[in-house]
Amino acid sequence: MNEDQKQNEEQQDIGSQEENAKLYDKLAERTQELFRAGKDKSAEAIEAAVEKARKQLTEAGIFSSERGKAFKEYLLKDLSRLGEFSRDIGEEAKTRLEPTRLGSGALASLSNLLHSASETLQDWAKKTDQALSCKTGEVTSAGSLTCENCGKTMHLKKSGHIPPCPNCTGTHFKKGY
Repeated sequence: MNEDQKQNEEQQDIGSQEENAKLYDKLAERTQELFRAGKDKSAEAIEAAVEKARKQLTEAGIFSSERGKAFKEYLLKDLSRLGEFSRDIGEEAKTRLEPTRLGSGALASLSNLLHSASETLQDWAKKTDQALSCKTGEVTSAGSLTCENCGKTMHLKKSGHIPPCPNCTGTHFKKGY
């Protein structure tokens, strides 16, 4: 393959990635509209909204059934990461700052809280790392991606496929918002 063919193929791939990002955003936007319109705000309701949006966009010819299923998987993964992170932090805060613990010996509770803060923060960091783990080829929303191999940070201004690290070609990243 000569240099011109290689460059043309790379440009087509970039166009395809941009198209995929736009389609992912359409699915996310339609999901948001459906979810907001509904009364149920449970995890099952968001999953149902994603599936309904996928079906509607597939039936409208916006994307194929196969692409729609892939985008649905990516969107649910992004939503799951955010949900797990928020839930974990909320539960940990409730446990650590329970009013009855603080009321019965506020100073002792505060002391225990401060001593366990390091351990708690380390646990949160591990959970966050797991929830924010991404790899090359996945579609994700806008935000920063830090290469786990070399530490270089890339910034995605819009949804799109995660490329290999431009610095070291690493394929595993931590997502930031």
